[in-house]
Amino acid sequence: MVDVGSKPVTRREAEARALIVFPRGARAILLAGRGPKGPVLEVARTAAILAAKRTSDIVPLCHSLPLDAVTVLFEPKGRDVLEIRVRAACTGRTGVEMEALVGVTVAALTVYDMSKAIDHGIRIERIELVEKLGGRSGHWRAKGTK
Repeated sequence: MVDVGSKPVTRREAEARALIVFPRGARAILLAGRGPKGPVLEVARTAAILAAKRTSDIVPLCHSLPLDAVTVLFEPKGRDVLEIRVRAACTGRTGVEMEALVGVTVAALTVYDMSKAIDHGIRIERIELVEKLGGRSGHWRAKGTK
């Protein structure tokens, strides 16, 4: 593990996203609450938060962080795409990029798991860090994102 003991304690935030591409019509079924396993988005929201909180148990050499907040947003894009965004925040000595990335990944996997009975052709795409704030490197935003 990297020694972060001498780094200053500052506010840290990070946001990650994933895109889920559904076969035609499958997203509408899920968003209407007619998925075979129940309320997909609420279960995925809970999964994202739990995963973000347990990131250091999943990713080797990742510091455990006391998270102050984890926010999960779902936004339909186009006809058959669902964007998931997870924002994690803490006050600490190291960033929360991994917490946001693990959270959004587990949310996407949960949506897939809860939707696969409708169609196995669902694709998870573009898991990526969108923004980070705090620490020595300051504010960073991925090119082409808003």
